[in-house]
Amino acid sequence: MSGHSKWSTIKHKKAAADAKRGKVFTRLGREITIAARGGGDPDNNFALRLVVDRAKAANMPKDNIERAIKRGTGELKDAEEIVEMMYEVYGPSGVALIVEVATDNRNRTLAEIKHRISRAGGSMAEPGSVGWQFEQKGYMTIPAGEHDFDEIFMIAADAGAEDVVDDEELIEVFTPRELLHAVMDALKEAGIHPEETRLDWVPKISLDLDTDAAIKVMNLIEDLEELDDTQMVFSNLNITDELMMSFEADS
Repeated sequence: MSGHSKWSTIKHKKAAADAKRGKVFTRLGREITIAARGGGDPDNNFALRLVVDRAKAANMPKDNIERAIKRGTGELKDAEEIVEMMYEVYGPSGVALIVEVATDNRNRTLAEIKHRISRAGGSMAEPGSVGWQFEQKGYMTIPAGEHDFDEIFMIAADAGAEDVVDDEELIEVFTPRELLHAVMDALKEAGIHPEETRLDWVPKISLDLDTDAAIKVMNLIEDLEELDDTQMVFSNLNITDELMMSFEADS
């Protein structure tokens, strides 16, 4: 899972800049709206609880959160319809990508994604042809230094976590999809509050590429993430420490 973790670290570093542009609020608002279709009470809707917690951690204004929930529950009748979609993609060198989007215009979003993929030398994949290479897992991040790693490891493992990674700036916790709720609650009961909690697509087997080929893939991922409608991009690229250094130097 190291490649997944390394890219998440890059995302963490970019979060402050995204917040300043207001972009992160737009994405979170759409996620809240979609989750709220299953009920507007976070205490009774775990998917909504997860994204509301993330919105609060990002300092999203309370009014914005409440409006997004009302859009999802239908209390705001003039709200635009937001649909959630997942695209499967072959990136450069055959890297597998999953692109999650939330959009009010499917045609526009698909055209923008196709343009960026084609420009990078990739192609759209048929549904299922890429997805089988991933499995959905619970994922949490905790700022390193705020709590003892061994304590986090023991609590998370006892509650059912599959892996706990100490990545200098972040401690990352991976869980089976169905145990995310239990592991999160166990950590919170111990006074450990994850900074971010979500479901991620994690590759079953990672792909190793040479530096030049890997950077092309990482540039495509970043390009896709810049789209307003993109929520998350996942890949099976193995991102090593050396590759991270080369990518950041090239950026």
